[in-house]
Amino acid sequence: MAALGEKTSPLDEKSSAGKLATEDASSHDGSDHVVHHIKSEEGKVNNPLAGIPKEQLLRDVEAFAQEKNLMDDIDMLKKGALLAQRPAEYQDIDELSSDEKDAVAHEYAHKWSHPMLLYMTIFTCSIGAATQGWDQTGSNGANLSFPVEFNIPEAAGEGVSEALAQRNQWIVGLVNAAPYIASAFFGCWLSDPLNNWFGRRGCIFITAIILVITPICSGLTQNWWELFIVRLILGIGMGAKGSTVPVFAAENSPPQIRGALVMGWQLWTAFGIFLGFLANVAVADVGRISWRLQLGSAFIPALPLAILIYFCPESPRWLMKKNRYPQALRSLIRLRHNKIQATRDLYYIHVQLMEERKIIRGETYVKRFTELFTIPRVRRATVGATVVMLAQQMCGINIIAFYSSTVFKESGVSDRQALYASVGFGAINFLFAFPALITIDTFGRRSLLLFTFPQMAWTLLAAGLCFLIPGEGNKARLGLVALFIYIFAAFYSVGEGPVPFTYSAEVFPLAQREQGMAWAVATCLFWAAVLSITFPRMLRAMTPTGAFGFYAGLNILALILIWFFVPETARYTLEELDAVFSVPHATFIKHQNTKVFPYWLKTTVFRKKNVDRPAPLIELDDNLVGAGEKRVETSRA
Repeated sequence: MAALGEKTSPLDEKSSAGKLATEDASSHDGSDHVVHHIKSEEGKVNNPLAGIPKEQLLRDVEAFAQEKNLMDDIDMLKKGALLAQRPAEYQDIDELSSDEKDAVAHEYAHKWSHPMLLYMTIFTCSIGAATQGWDQTGSNGANLSFPVEFNIPEAAGEGVSEALAQRNQWIVGLVNAAPYIASAFFGCWLSDPLNNWFGRRGCIFITAIILVITPICSGLTQNWWELFIVRLILGIGMGAKGSTVPVFAAENSPPQIRGALVMGWQLWTAFGIFLGFLANVAVADVGRISWRLQLGSAFIPALPLAILIYFCPESPRWLMKKNRYPQALRSLIRLRHNKIQATRDLYYIHVQLMEERKIIRGETYVKRFTELFTIPRVRRATVGATVVMLAQQMCGINIIAFYSSTVFKESGVSDRQALYASVGFGAINFLFAFPALITIDTFGRRSLLLFTFPQMAWTLLAAGLCFLIPGEGNKARLGLVALFIYIFAAFYSVGEGPVPFTYSAEVFPLAQREQGMAWAVATCLFWAAVLSITFPRMLRAMTPTGAFGFYAGLNILALILIWFFVPETARYTLEELDAVFSVPHATFIKHQNTKVFPYWLKTTVFRKKNVDRPAPLIELDDNLVGAGEKRVETSRA
C-alpha cells in the first residue's frame, strides 16, 4: 500500500520529507547548561546529543537537574541522557544495569508493550470522539422528523410553496451545521486558554461536562431556533475537545505507535457514528419524540469521559512547557515500564524543546497564532495540517455521515429501510477503522492517503450513477447505492479517516501546538458546517448523481494537494518532526515529481524491474531515539 506503488520499508517511510541543512552550533538558553543544535549532514538528521563528550553531557545533566529541581533523580537522569545519546548502542553503556538494558531491549522488540495506564489514558480521552460521531448520526436520523415537528418541511406541496421549501432546506442545514459553526469560530480557539489555565486534562473535563448537558437539552427544545442555540453551545465543547484530545494522546504516546494510539479519535468517532445509527433504529417507532431521543442520547459517551479523565496522568510535555519538570517526570514514570525510559524521554524531549525555543517563542496568544504563518517550519506544518483537514470534507464522507438517511431515502425506499442502510454504513465505517491501527504506523500517513483517495473517488462516483437506475422503490438500486457507499466508507476508514487528527496533533512545535491544532480543527469543522448547510439544497438542485459526482471530483483535487504538501510523519518523535518541516516546499515537490513519481510509473505502470529506488531526502541516524527499533530490525535481518 505504498504511495503510488512505491514499495517502502518502515524506515523509508520516515524519510520522505526532504533535506535539512542546519549548522552545528551550541548556545545558552538562559540556564547554565549548554543546549546543542540538531546536527545535520547532507540528507541525514542526527541526534542533537550526538558528539557531545561524555563528561560534558554529564555536566549538562547536573546543571539541568539543579535548575529543574530534579536532584533526587540525578543518577537516573545521567543514565537516561547517556541512553538518549546512544539509544541503538544501549548494550555498550556500562552505567546501565542489566535490568535497565533488558527493559530497553523489550521496548525495541515489543513496540506494543506499555503500561496499561498508557492505554487507559488513550482509551479515555478518545471516548470523547464518540460524542461527536453520535451527534452526527443523531441529527442524521432526526432530519427525517424534526423539520415536520418544528413546521419547517423541506418538500413543496400541501400548502408549502417551492420558495418556502427552499428556505426550510437552508434552515435544516443551518441547524445541523450549528455545532460546526460554533466549533470553528469559538470552540477550537478556546482550547488554547483552557489548556493554558487548566491543562490538557482540565480542558477535556470541562468540555465533557458541556457534552453531557447540551445533547440532553437538544432533546427538550420546542422550536428550531432553540435547537440551533443549544447546538451552538454543543459546538463550543466539541471544538475545544477536538483540539485537545488528539494532542493529549500524541504527547503521551511513544513514537513507534503514536499513529495507532492517536487514531483512537477516529476509531471512537466511527464507533459513535455506529452507535448513533443503532439508536436511531431503536427509537424510530416510539412516535413523535423519536428525534428527541436520537439527539439526546449523544450525551452517553461523554459521561464516562468526564469521570475517567480524573485518573489519567497529565501530559508530560505540557508540564514541561509550564516548567513543572518533577511532575513531568512522574507522569512519564507512570506511562513507561522502567524509570530509565522515563528519564531518557524527559531529557531527550527537553533538549529538543530548547532547540525549538531558539526560533519559536510564542509568548502571547496573538504571537503564537501569527507564528503559524510567519515561521517557515511552522508554516509548512500549518499547510500540511490544513490540507489533510480540508481533504476530510472534500472527500465526501460527511455527506454520508450527516445525511445518509436522506440520501438512501432518495433512492426511493421507506424511512426504516433508509435507517437500516445507514446502520450498515456505520458498521463498515467502524470495522474498517481497525486495520488502520496497524497500517497508519506501518505504511505511514502519506502513503495511506495517496492510495485511498483514488479509490474513494471512483466508488463515490459509482454510487451517484446508481441513482440513475429506473424504478421507484427499486431494491436493486438501493442495494447498489449502499454497496458503493460501503466500499467508499471502507477505503475512507483506513486512509483519510484516521490521518487528519493524528497528523495535525503531531506536526506542530510545542509552543504552537494548541493554536496549530485549533487552526486545523477549525478548518475541518468550518467546512463541515459549509457542507452541512449546503448539502440539503445541493441534493435537490443537482440530484444525488450530480452531488456525488461533485464530491468525487473533489477527491481528485484533494489527492493532488496531498501529493504536493503533505510529507510523511510516521515514527518520528514529535520533536524530530522539526527536521521534516524544515524542508522547503519547493524541494519536497521537486523530489516527488522528479524522483518518486517516475519511479512509480516505471515500476507500477510499466512493470519494469531492477529500477533503482530514489534516495530518500532525509535519512534518520540510528542514534535518534525515534529510530531506536531500527537496531533490532537490523540484528534480526
